[in-house]
Amino acid sequence: MHGKRILLGITGGIAAYKIAFLVRILKKKGAEVKCIMTPASSDFISPLVLATLSENPVGIEFWDKKTGVWTNHVEYGLWADLFVVAPLTANSIAKMATGSCDNLLLASYFSMKCPTLIAPAMDLDMYAHPSTKRNLEQLQKDGVGIIPAESGELASGLVGEGRMAEPETIASAIENFFANHTTSITQSLIGKKVLVTAGPTYEAIDPVRFIGNHSSGKMGFAIVEELLAQGAQVELVCGPTKLSLNHPNLKFTSIKTAEEMLHSVQGKWAKMDVGIFSAAVADYRPKHSAIQKIKKTEDDLTIELVKNPDILAWAGSNKTEQQLLVGFALETNDVFVNAKSKLERKNLDLIIMNTLEDRGAGFAGDTNKISILDNHNKFTSFELKSKSEVAKDIVEYLINYRK
Repeated sequence: MHGKRILLGITGGIAAYKIAFLVRILKKKGAEVKCIMTPASSDFISPLVLATLSENPVGIEFWDKKTGVWTNHVEYGLWADLFVVAPLTANSIAKMATGSCDNLLLASYFSMKCPTLIAPAMDLDMYAHPSTKRNLEQLQKDGVGIIPAESGELASGLVGEGRMAEPETIASAIENFFANHTTSITQSLIGKKVLVTAGPTYEAIDPVRFIGNHSSGKMGFAIVEELLAQGAQVELVCGPTKLSLNHPNLKFTSIKTAEEMLHSVQGKWAKMDVGIFSAAVADYRPKHSAIQKIKKTEDDLTIELVKNPDILAWAGSNKTEQQLLVGFALETNDVFVNAKSKLERKNLDLIIMNTLEDRGAGFAGDTNKISILDNHNKFTSFELKSKSEVAKDIVEYLINYRK
């Protein structure tokens, strides 16, 4: 389950307290977990507990009444690889089956682009009631997978069927789902070796100061996560960043300067099938880096700069016919003209374009708005999306490029 995005929905049943254990299990298996709760479920388990264990904010309301910030249920639907609702009460089962949508969890369910698994939990008479059976049958017809309730001691004191499956059982059902639902995209990247560059480079002026940029590495890391989720073996060469990522199929090389990145790329590129060069490499560096900190003594300071090596151009000039090379172009004007020129000059197969003129695009943020131009002169534009969704678009385009 490494890198799988699992959205957990929690409704208002006593079994909600067990979800903390489920979150721990999924995280230990390498999954990324986000939680959505109905307001009633917070009576049974603290949102703080789930936020802490999942390492992600918990969604409960459509909007934050203090800040006015909207919680985007559509974004949840796009983010997840699998939606799991546990425990799922009779009330929420009925709403899902009949199309009622009166909370964030239900709105997210009706927006899901991925499959849904549910783990019902209620008292034995409710579970056996004809209306509950009818609603569960309808959900099955809608394509929802059901993790059956188990027999055991219930909160009412009765003993019988209706108890939510144990967290270990739910986790096994999730693992089985991923084992049996391999997509064609995933099969396309199994065994493929991909080199990704990400983050900024820092060019030292002295031991304290440097020339750099605002790149956070978020876009590159999102691409790496998507590649790993689709089965690729990834070599990530990354400049200074606060981000981290662990995966059995990931090799991470940390660098600071453009020259260090070039040397690392030169040692890896020949063995790669694909290169995605998303790093924001400094174009220039100081000709001489001071050994000691430069003191503020004069009104003016002149620093002579020299051009850094062009890593993307080097990869393009050393690319075989079997290799695919992807570059990025962040522009402030004449986006298409500049990107097309870069595509041709550097022998790229694809170039990912974005501009700081588009609100929500660019460095450090969690969203991006891109267009893709390939060397067949095909131009495709995408809407503003989260960087994880942008990464999906890029990887899917790449996979389909030679089909």
